Amino acid sequence: MSSIGKLMKQAARMQQQMESVQAQLAQRTVEATSGGGAVKVRVTCDGNVTAIKIDPQALNPGDAQLVEDMVLTAVNQALKQARDTANTEMGKVSQGLGLPGLM
Repeated sequence: MSSIGKLMKQAARMQQQMESVQAQLAQRTVEATSGGGAVKVRVTCDGNVTAIKIDPQALNPGDAQLVEDMVLTAVNQALKQARDTANTEMGKVSQGLGLPGLM
C-alpha cells in the first residue's frame, strides 16, 4: 500500500477516534469553586456550564459584586479545566499521526 493510502487510513481512523473522544468529553464534567466553596460551577469538557451552586450565606444583598466576582472566577476556572481535559484527550488521539503542526 502506498504511503498516501496508509496516511489516508490513519487520518480516517484518527477522525473516528476524535469523534468518539468528543462524545466522551460531552459526558465528562469538571467542577471549580471560589470564595472558599461559596460558589461551585460544573462544566462539561466540551465547554457547557451545567450547574452553578451558590451558598445561601453568600447572598447578602450588599455583597452582590463579590458574589458576581466569585461566580465569574469559578466559571472561568471550570472552563479552563474543561479545555485542559479536552486538549489532553484530543492530543492522545493525534499523538501517533506524526504530522508536524498537529497538537
